[in-house]
Amino acid sequence: MIIGVLLAILVVQYVANTSDGPASRLIDPATCQIYEPIPGGGKSYLDEFDQKCLDLRALAP
Repeated sequence: MIIGVLLAILVVQYVANTSDGPASRLIDPATCQIYEPIPGGGKSYLDEFDQKCLDLRALAP
């Protein structure tokens, strides 16, 4: 019974991680802007910036 519950939890986590959500968002390395890819090959910028990317760019000479 416990194994069945653990397997169900793993399945739910797998489905949640593979759905199209925040995981489909990417970071543009040139501008540190977050974007979602468009199926036609373009980018849809979300007017948000990744703070870690900005911090790393600030450290670079």
